[in-house]
Amino acid sequence: MALLAWIIFFTAVGGIASAAFAGLFLLVPEAAGRRLLPHFISYATGALLGAALLALLPEAIEGVGPEGARGIGAALLVGLGIFFVIEKLVLWWHTYSNGHREDASGHTHQHGHAPDEGRHGHPVHDAHGHHGHDHSAHTASGVLVIIGDSIHNALDGILIAAAFLTSFPLGLVTTFAVAAHEIPHRVGDFAILVHSGMSRGRALVMNMATGLTSVLGGIAAFFGLQRALGVLPYALAFAAAGFLYIAVAGLIPGLHRRADPRTSLAQVVLMGLGVGTIAWAESLTHQ
Repeated sequence: MALLAWIIFFTAVGGIASAAFAGLFLLVPEAAGRRLLPHFISYATGALLGAALLALLPEAIEGVGPEGARGIGAALLVGLGIFFVIEKLVLWWHTYSNGHREDASGHTHQHGHAPDEGRHGHPVHDAHGHHGHDHSAHTASGVLVIIGDSIHNALDGILIAAAFLTSFPLGLVTTFAVAAHEIPHRVGDFAILVHSGMSRGRALVMNMATGLTSVLGGIAAFFGLQRALGVLPYALAFAAAGFLYIAVAGLIPGLHRRADPRTSLAQVVLMGLGVGTIAWAESLTHQ
């Protein structure tokens, strides 16, 4: 049961402690925080890519041997598809919970009656009704963040547990990669929760509380995967798919929003540092 204790501890680090660390941004002046956060994201992107391609996938292939490599590829593909569907469902839920629908041309419309149009064709809104809709939309966004983070953290817990069941060093590398991308992610979620009407203190507590699902996911994976160790390499491939999807579909597009040479060079260097950190950690585990 010592391994279970380690899984509980490190899933708490990945889920709860990363949220607490993100709370340190409360102490940083807002302007400085805006400058620092993109650097965290660049570094986290490299750490995720390194963990997926230098740690998880090689370990998964080693676990099944050359003859099982096709199965690992299939697990990777399925994992990417599942993460795509999860993100699509979250986006769909967010759109409809805020009272909008999208037509075939990609334009977004508000459900209900169209607003009256004033002079020059501009819509005229009832001030009280518009304020009420904005408040409801902000509240819905806060609820979605809490639910979405809980699911996301449970998946992180499963990934960490699968890595620890393979080897202790791999679990450490995976926990580091999870924490690296969770910190900037939690900073953004904290801002949304405050915007939804929560106080800063309550937003911080709720942000940390969602990390408990990471521990629950880790415990469930420990007992589930221990009874089916044969699927463990495929669970690692699924974990790699999650890291790759988060990095490529979630983080990299945001980095491309700033394309000036100085920022781009900083992004490449920090991503390289993230990959290098994982490569260094991996080299230590195989000595």
